[in-house]
Amino acid sequence: QVQLVESGGGLVQAGGSLRLSCVASGRTFSASVMGWFRQAPGKEREFVAAINWSGGLTSYQDSVKGRFTISRDNAKNTVYLQMNSLKPEETAVYSCSARRASGLATKFVEYDYWGQGTQVTVSS
Repeated sequence: QVQLVESGGGLVQAGGSLRLSCVASGRTFSASVMGWFRQAPGKEREFVAAINWSGGLTSYQDSVKGRFTISRDNAKNTVYLQMNSLKPEETAVYSCSARRASGLATKFVEYDYWGQGTQVTVSS
């Protein structure tokens, strides 16, 4: 099992920045791919970004490319999501996820482990 705990959410004005962190514990070697998803009230959970074990491969939802950056520090068992130029419509609960298999999956059903999520609120 892999346990994931997110932090770093909060309230920010439009155009501002936040950095989310996700610390993994347990059988962390099972976490081949790490991802971030978000879910706004009344909407489906959507893919934001993913990163492979080495950090050499990343994938992003088109709407966040150039503004969000996913990274990981395997020595600290931590994955980060740097979010810049945030928009009010990006208000959501952001969740960290881990996948045993390789491949930068973009569907939430392809991930095996999930954190509780952290609320990000972007005010206009």
